Amino acid sequence: MRGGRVHPGIAEYPFLGEVRTAPRYCFHACAEGFPALWPVAEGGVSVPGELYALPLAAIRDEFVPVEAPELELAVIELADGSAGLAVVQRPEVHAWGEGLVDISDGGGWRAHQAGPGQR
Repeated sequence: MRGGRVHPGIAEYPFLGEVRTAPRYCFHACAEGFPALWPVAEGGVSVPGELYALPLAAIRDEFVPVEAPELELAVIELADGSAGLAVVQRPEVHAWGEGLVDISDGGGWRAHQAGPGQR
């Protein structure tokens, strides 16, 4: 994310602005040190994020090859009702559950990384 370590597959592409998901997701911190969305039917939150303009070829050639194997691309719903591509947990990773910390109510990834004394 901007202001921190930007994913190498998106760093050179235009930043379009901050966005929020529709309140249909849980948000997890994975033990390996990355965030992950999980869609839910009930009890979801609106997760803050960032929107970048990536051509599909860049997603295929630069983003996906270096993404964590626990994640996969999915079409998600944004707060304004539009759609966007994002990485979400693979179903088998979510089912396994080990190493996942629910940070849905923590204010997003930046707030989680800052820790409780920094929010």
